[in-house]
Amino acid sequence: MTNRLQAVDQRRQYARNDFTALRAFAQRVSASTIARLYFSEDENGEPPTAAGVERDLRGLQADLVELAIQHGSPVLAEHLKASTKKHGSARLSAIGLKMVEEAARLAVAQPAANHAVGAWFRPMIALQRKASGIDTLGELIDFCNRRGGSWWRAVRRIGPGRARRIVSWLRLHEATIGRSVDSDVDETEPFKADDSQIVEIGGHHQAVVPLERMALRASLSGAEGVNRAPAFAYIHARNDLEAVRAYLYQYRDQPKTLRSYTKEIERFLMWTVCVRGKALSAVLADDCEAYKDFLKAPSPAFVGPRATRSSSRWRPFASSEMSAESQKYAVRALRAAFAWLVDVRYLAGNSWKVVKDPVIVVRESDLQLERALPASLWNRLRAFIDAQCLPPPTRTGGLFGSHCCSAVTQACAARN
Repeated sequence: MTNRLQAVDQRRQYARNDFTALRAFAQRVSASTIARLYFSEDENGEPPTAAGVERDLRGLQADLVELAIQHGSPVLAEHLKASTKKHGSARLSAIGLKMVEEAARLAVAQPAANHAVGAWFRPMIALQRKASGIDTLGELIDFCNRRGGSWWRAVRRIGPGRARRIVSWLRLHEATIGRSVDSDVDETEPFKADDSQIVEIGGHHQAVVPLERMALRASLSGAEGVNRAPAFAYIHARNDLEAVRAYLYQYRDQPKTLRSYTKEIERFLMWTVCVRGKALSAVLADDCEAYKDFLKAPSPAFVGPRATRSSSRWRPFASSEMSAESQKYAVRALRAAFAWLVDVRYLAGNSWKVVKDPVIVVRESDLQLERALPASLWNRLRAFIDAQCLPPPTRTGGLFGSHCCSAVTQACAARN
C-alpha cells in the first residue's frame, strides 16, 4: 500500500506490487508465473490471466517510459526514444528499468478524498462489494470513524492486521485526503470509559449512552427498588447497575455471548430509566409487555447508524425495525438475566416470567401442484390395490391382506 504513479493521460494508476511484477517481467519471468505470484482476483472475483497480466505490464512500461522521457535526464530520454524507434517499444534491462522508475517518481500522485478505494488498495475488492457506500477514500475514513476500532468486522477479508495497515496508511495521507481518522479507530481492546466520560441518565437528562458510560440518578438507581429481595443476596450489588455488571461478568470468557447480552440488557435498562421512568428493580410485568411492544419499532432517539461505543453518535439500535427473531431473542435474554438476579436473591421475582415470547409467523411454502398425481392415475392405482386385496380362490388372503386394503383405499380416496 504505497503511493501510486499517475500516468500522463491521468487514467492509469499503479502500486508497488505492479513495479515488482514489472521487474520480474523485465528479467524474462513468464506472465503466468507473475500472475500467480503478484496478482489477485479482479472486482468480479475472476483470477488474472497471463495475457491480461502481460498486457497490463507492457502498458505500465509504456507509461513509465513516457514519464521518464518527460521528467528524466536528456541522456535517458534520448536512449528511450532511440530504443522505441528501433524496436517499436523501449526494451529495458533491470538497470534501465530502475532508472526509468526513478525518473517517473517525479510524477507520483497524492491520494485525495474523492479517489476510488480500489485505486489505492489492491485487496479491497470485498470492501467495495460488500460494504455499502464505501467507494472513495473519504467514505472509507467516515466508515472507520463511525464504527471505531471494530470497523473491519463488517468487511469480508479484512482482518485486524490488514485493518491496522489500512488505518496507518490513511493517517499518513491525512493531509492530502483532507480527512482525519479518529483516535478511537485504533482501539483493539473493549472500550473502557474514564470518569470524565460517565453520563448520568434519567430524569431531565435523557442521554443515551452505553453501559460502561452510564450512571443512574439516585431515585432510579434501584437501591430501593420495590422488587428487591429482602433476603441476604449472593452478590455485592448496591444498585441495579452493579447487579447488571455482576450478571455480565460471568460471561467474561465468552466475548460473543457477552456482547449479545450486554446489548440486550443495556437497551432495556436505558428504556426503563429514560422512557418508563422506573428503576430496573421496580419494573412489573406490564412494563415488560410495553418494552416488548417497543422492540417492534424503537423510538428515533434510540436509533442511529453504527458507531463506536465511545462516540457521541452511538445508539443502542441500528434500525427502527427489528425482526421477529431478534425480538424473541431479546425477550429470552432478559428473562434469563432476571432469572439469574432472582437466583442470587437480588430481585424478589422475575417480571419477565409471565411475558410470552413474540409470535414468529412462519410462511408455509406453496404446494407444488404440478408434482401431484393426476386423478386418472389415482383411479388406476386404486383399482390395482383393490384387485390385489381380493383373495384368490386358493388363498385366504390377498397380497396385502384384507385388513389393510380398506385403509389404503380410504387414503387414496381422501387424496382424490
